[in-house]
Amino acid sequence: MMRLKFWILLFLSLGFDYIFAQNTLNEDVLRKYNYTELRDSFYDYYNSDKVVESKAIASFYIKKAKHERNDEQITQGYIIAHLSENFNNAIRYLDSMIIMSKKSSNNISMAKVYLLKGNLYYKYDKLKFSLDNYILGLKYAKINKNQELIDATNMNIAYLNCYIGKNLEAARTFRYYLYNGKFTADKYQQDQTRVSLVNCYLEINKLDSAAIFINEGLKSLRLNKNQYTLNQYLYLSGVLDLKRGKYEDAKENLLKSYNYFSNINDTNVNYILYSLGKVYCRLGENNKAFEYFTLLDSNVKKNSVTFLELREVYMYLINYSKQKDDKEKQLYFIDRFFKVDKKLDEQFRYLSMELPRKYDTPKLLEEKESIISDLENRKIILYSSISILLLLLLLVLYLYYKSKKTEKRQIKIAQDLINSIAKRNLEIPDIVVDVASFQKNELIEPKLSFNKLEKQFIDDDQTKIIKLPKEIEDKTIKTIPEDVIQSILKELENFESNNLFLKKGITLVSLAKGMKTNTTYLSEIINTHKGKNFARYLNDLRIEYALNKLIMDKRFRSYKLSVIAEELGYNNEQAFSLAFKKKTGTSLSIYLKEIEKANNF
Repeated sequence: MMRLKFWILLFLSLGFDYIFAQNTLNEDVLRKYNYTELRDSFYDYYNSDKVVESKAIASFYIKKAKHERNDEQITQGYIIAHLSENFNNAIRYLDSMIIMSKKSSNNISMAKVYLLKGNLYYKYDKLKFSLDNYILGLKYAKINKNQELIDATNMNIAYLNCYIGKNLEAARTFRYYLYNGKFTADKYQQDQTRVSLVNCYLEINKLDSAAIFINEGLKSLRLNKNQYTLNQYLYLSGVLDLKRGKYEDAKENLLKSYNYFSNINDTNVNYILYSLGKVYCRLGENNKAFEYFTLLDSNVKKNSVTFLELREVYMYLINYSKQKDDKEKQLYFIDRFFKVDKKLDEQFRYLSMELPRKYDTPKLLEEKESIISDLENRKIILYSSISILLLLLLLVLYLYYKSKKTEKRQIKIAQDLINSIAKRNLEIPDIVVDVASFQKNELIEPKLSFNKLEKQFIDDDQTKIIKLPKEIEDKTIKTIPEDVIQSILKELENFESNNLFLKKGITLVSLAKGMKTNTTYLSEIINTHKGKNFARYLNDLRIEYALNKLIMDKRFRSYKLSVIAEELGYNNEQAFSLAFKKKTGTSLSIYLKEIEKANNF
């Protein structure tokens, strides 16, 4: 397993553009650049392992920020400064950041600092402290609901899971972030996540999956080769070949990656030396295996980077020394075994106990609460849906009841109309209209026959003519000559008795023209003597005609509604149906249905 680069550091590092490189780093030169340019320059030197230059830029950065009393930039200065310092100095920088963050009550800054401290402890193989700081960072990230920092912590926790052998769980985390572009939008981050995933697959012997991702990673480096990442993939290819029994291929790839990482003093050398020793063991070159395992021990003493497989290494070194009868080396490696084993045991035991308690259990509790909340929300949605459905059902029932009540009322109206019309048609042979009676405001009884039109709509079995107020009558008489009134009334009588109102397209203008009068006189007389305006007068005549015709003429009833409407002078069946209902209070369909019922009865 490789010592992987930290994802959170990549997130917090705010520039990798390498916009310029300084030949001289005196303050006069550095003073010309802004904070972003200084940061970029720092990473340029830091990633080229130019420690002196990167330290000088970090120092100036902090000095500039303090001079300007810019707390935000002082914090950024501490971030870059701690990267190129030894452990003790780096911790001091990060502790200074914690003090500043507490003063400003900045939870995001607190989360960042604790995650950086976790990374620093991880780098120096102090995994107990690494976990504790990750958990603190996660706490503050959650307080502020900062998803980016939460995700960064999840990635770093996955590295710790790799250390204690929970590679399958770690693989799920790495695979999720690899395919979630939001978290691995940066090319370098994406490569490091893929490298982490391949490591896990190799540890759990998913060799085909490991091979697929190695090839995918190598293809992604063709255009823009990053030597660090390229050599990581060479190492992973070597481990894959080792597991597949291709020892010569494994040796070639591992030696290439060893030359690169040993030149930059990278801690990944420890893992490469372990794999090289394993290769030579498989090849039967025990002297070479002993040589590389001895180099590994030397590196472990120097950089304190340990991993569980070291127990196997020291057992090999002890047994090899015993076979060579080299008691001094045998005693030395036994002593080294106990020291490393103690550290491994402490770290493994601590992580095995604390990771589930401090990370897995709270995470499961959160998931539990989330599931409970989701179920509660589903219940609320279910109950709300049931309530809405019940309300809709009640509404439908109410509307149904209302429609039935309306239908019942309309049926009653239709029946009353039919009975009233039938009664009048049977009892009254003819109609007599006394014009003088109209002028004397006397009530008259219309006499209807089968072939005569009603002179007005009959309601409740009674024919009514509303008495006109005296002042209206006098006004009419004064404004319109008496002979004109009588002439127009005679014309209207003819208009009604000869069913001329059935003609399509009749208007006040056309009717006035036919009567050889003007629209003002005609409108005034209709309003005064008929008690309604022209439009209602015309419509009432047509509907009253229809009421009788539909009862008396079976053939007329059998016509299509559109034909009946046209016969009555309407432009379309919709206009007729609306006019019928407005006039009678019942629908045409109910009226026709009740006529059929009456005839069948």
